[in-house]
Amino acid sequence: MTDGLHKILERAVESPSHWQVLLDVSATLWRYSGGNVALLMMQMAQRGTEEPTLVAGYKEWARHGRTVSRGEHALWVIAPRTARVQQVTLPDGTRQRVPAGEQLPRGAVDDGKKTVITGWRGQAVFDVSQTQGTPLLVPRGGVPAGVDASELWRSLAAVAGRHGFDVDETDAQYGLTSGFTDFAGHRVQVGAWLGMEERTAVLAHELGHVLLHGPDDEIGRFYGSSADHRGLAEVEAESVAFTVLRAHGIARGPQSATYLAGWADAVIKAENDAMTHDAGSKLPASRADIAKSVLGRVTAASKGILEITHPPGFGGKISAADADPRANPAASYMGVERPVRSVDGPVMTGP
Repeated sequence: MTDGLHKILERAVESPSHWQVLLDVSATLWRYSGGNVALLMMQMAQRGTEEPTLVAGYKEWARHGRTVSRGEHALWVIAPRTARVQQVTLPDGTRQRVPAGEQLPRGAVDDGKKTVITGWRGQAVFDVSQTQGTPLLVPRGGVPAGVDASELWRSLAAVAGRHGFDVDETDAQYGLTSGFTDFAGHRVQVGAWLGMEERTAVLAHELGHVLLHGPDDEIGRFYGSSADHRGLAEVEAESVAFTVLRAHGIARGPQSATYLAGWADAVIKAENDAMTHDAGSKLPASRADIAKSVLGRVTAASKGILEITHPPGFGGKISAADADPRANPAASYMGVERPVRSVDGPVMTGP
């Protein structure tokens, strides 16, 4: 699986179109990590079937009235092993973790319980196309008509606010650029002369900088700071915008092409720059590691945004609350009817 993941990432470096396909699937499976998105794509491609759209374990599908079809083989993702621990402060001021339920050291102060990751394991899952049973509405790809960009703009501005940034629409734009992120002033500027959909896209791009390229982010500095607007930092920010907008049904391909066309050159430049760093540096060094790093950072940032803006659909994971998109406010796109694919039934229209 790891070898296959590296091959996908190397192929994505060789061709911007492969990188865009990864982002496209990430917009559907945005609740999954970038590595798992790539693994699922690889395994579905090996089956010769369509890209994954909705993935769950055997028991989870059964909970929703669907069973895995006879003869289907599991897809595999990497999931964390977790443990519950007790956090304590020792008399000398140092902090320590103790397995939950064990006796605390003498004089220790209880700081509460916490779940921590202790390792990783393979987890078997199945795509909705491998199951049968109770009909299930699954959002179909494509751009819904009548997308309300102004409502998405307000949601994105709320994301900026949660991170302590104000959003200004101004004609006095820094350097006459469409957008600019000022970390010192905690402000995002967007050109007021732009149309609403383009303003929304620029804000999504600048949120990529806000989440990924702060002054304290070592990897962000390595990739190129927001102030410099260069290299992989720009690719990361536009990849976040592409994924977020795609998840909301807004096609961003042509506009993103300029940024993403330089993706491969930027990765190779970062690889060359990494060679000049100390051998003990924690920065990703090979082009496959850099591609994996960028994909992981982009999908994590996109998830952080999409959890607040609530795009239609499931984000690739099904849960009891999301069993029926018609009963889930997040599944309806701003009150606009949208086409969905009905598994085991005809094409149906969601709310």
